[in-house]
Amino acid sequence: MKETKGGRKTREIRRQAGLHAALVVLSVVSLVPFYWLVATSFKSDAQVLTSPPVWVPKPIVWGNYPRALNYIPFLGYMKNTLVICLSTMFGTLLSCSLVAYSFAKIRWPGRDALFVLVLATLMLPGQVTMIPVFAIFKWLGWIGTYRPLIVPSFLGSAFFIFLLRQFFMTIPQELSDAAKVDGATELGIYRMVILPLSKPALITVGLFTFIGAWNDFLGPLIYLNDDSKYTLSLGLQQFVSQHGQEWQLLMAAATVMVIPIMIIFLFAQKFFIKGITLTGIKA
Repeated sequence: MKETKGGRKTREIRRQAGLHAALVVLSVVSLVPFYWLVATSFKSDAQVLTSPPVWVPKPIVWGNYPRALNYIPFLGYMKNTLVICLSTMFGTLLSCSLVAYSFAKIRWPGRDALFVLVLATLMLPGQVTMIPVFAIFKWLGWIGTYRPLIVPSFLGSAFFIFLLRQFFMTIPQELSDAAKVDGATELGIYRMVILPLSKPALITVGLFTFIGAWNDFLGPLIYLNDDSKYTLSLGLQQFVSQHGQEWQLLMAAATVMVIPIMIIFLFAQKFFIKGITLTGIKA
């Protein structure tokens, strides 16, 4: 029997309703750990280990936050972290976009072979190069400074080069040709044509880089040996070693560390999604 138009519409509505219900359930499940983090940060000592667990703290202990932030020089650690994150983000965007433009828009001998070689470096685990890289930085006298955490970003990242190259290739070649007719150089085309049209991809790379540097624990742990230069990730570990049993204070410190990343993502999510899907340029 041929399905009526009304029947197909009803079935589509049910399918969409089921899909949205599943997404709502998955969203709630993914938000439970974050809610528990925030809720625990407002609990008293007695409520933290209560069984059954207390989901809504009563009373709300606002004093956990100033107590947690006073245990470590939080503002100093945040300043150090921002210096590393912003410098790393700038270096990654500059180096990766230049290399990606060369691979995507400029024809030169051996380009494709070298691009394959760059992609091959993705298969090399970081643990393999950790000791040689540390030896190089020690020979340069950079241990105890931010240079080992910042300078490598100016040398490019294979994954971000690949991501930007794929996006640049979606930009019509006619735009570059028109700019050349007007007398623009390759650097001028890169600066005035490619970069303005690649904001979604650039914001995606910048966001990934910022989050990676913000959450990086191993790098600062290896290269920093002065407490005054510690990042937030090291400061949080220092807090755990000194006040590991005061869970409500630990959760308060962790919440403060997570909030900036959430704010940045909320403001950049539109460009982030565009960059991930590589939608390209609409003519």
